[in-house]
Amino acid sequence: MVYRLHFGEADLLRCRFAVSPLWETQEAVRTLARPERHGYQLPWLRRIRRAAAGLDLAPLWLLMPQRGHTPDCLGPPPIGPAATFEEEIAAVRAADPAAARDDIAQSLACTPGASDSVTGRAMLDDPGRTVRDMAALLERAWRALVEPDWPRLRALLEADVAFHSRRLAEVGLGGLLGELNPRLAWSGDGRTLTIDRPGAYERTLGGQGLVLMPSVFCWPDVVSGFEPPWQPTVVYPVRGIGGLWTGAAERTPQSLARLLGRGRADVLCALEEPASTSALAHALGLAPSSVSAHLSVLRDAGLLVSRRYGHQVLYARTPLGVALASMEA
Repeated sequence: MVYRLHFGEADLLRCRFAVSPLWETQEAVRTLARPERHGYQLPWLRRIRRAAAGLDLAPLWLLMPQRGHTPDCLGPPPIGPAATFEEEIAAVRAADPAAARDDIAQSLACTPGASDSVTGRAMLDDPGRTVRDMAALLERAWRALVEPDWPRLRALLEADVAFHSRRLAEVGLGGLLGELNPRLAWSGDGRTLTIDRPGAYERTLGGQGLVLMPSVFCWPDVVSGFEPPWQPTVVYPVRGIGGLWTGAAERTPQSLARLLGRGRADVLCALEEPASTSALAHALGLAPSSVSAHLSVLRDAGLLVSRRYGHQVLYARTPLGVALASMEA
């Protein structure tokens, strides 16, 4: 079974990347419901166990069936390439109650008995209040589960966007889509994206184009859908997730630390994907001023390059930097 997204000429000109803190929050909540499926997230799951215990996530889980529809009104496609959580949750709170009720009803129907449960009936009886309550719960989940690690998560997500933006320039949209994930394929007619996932779904994009969104917490799934009027979106697992929760000491060979000094060696080895000064400081537990000094030395030595991405400067290893970071301990 596959999903098929059919492109027209206008759609090919309206494809974009985006990063969404709201989406990561929703998927983090989903991860807590099924932790056994998310081996890469075990360090995060252990760390946030106490914070998660203080949240009643059952109402959100009721709207997250294992297979089926999750309300688009609670996790719509991002409104911009780098929207803040506050901007995104404001859009959720502004949802039309009548449309939200249909969205919620579709989701509840995917879980046997959910529509007739006490909670399900209350959700359908007052969809406006349901949206407000779910938005408030998502905001609490964001503060407790995701915001503390957001600099690290955002750095990985933005590095993915930067990498795939370069690949888009090199191989074009047709070549890029197949590289994002093995489940994605560009059909021979040059107008249809197929997604290998359970169920069957067809949508003609109709000039809206497509949002491509990397995600940490959606791993290992590729997610698509979003019914009109939402812009079609494909969410795929971010590159580099395997090293996301790895500490600096676990990445840095001792021989490299002796050569460069511990601080500079840790910074060089932490740059498995391009990252900003603030993201590196957060990941390494160092002061931003210290990281900035290390980055300047490494760049002057030809081990790093830097380039601006939006409001940030991202640093990446040069081939020489890659070779040094791969030294044997």
